[in-house]
Amino acid sequence: MHMENRTARLTVLIDPEKKRLLDEICAAKDLTSSQVVRQLIRQYIVENAGNRVLPQWLQSNAPGNE
Repeated sequence: MHMENRTARLTVLIDPEKKRLLDEICAAKDLTSSQVVRQLIRQYIVENAGNRVLPQWLQSNAPGNE
């Protein structure tokens, strides 16, 4: 899998109960909340890109291509 070369910070504010549940579920799956959020962002982009040209590494992670 191709990884992005640079990172940019995205701050998301959620209530403490949702954060606790997210962390608990992620830990049970041996994932971090950041990994899950990045995957959700990639999925959202692919599903909502419309006619935008996506990088090949992002297209190869589209649902059904994994």
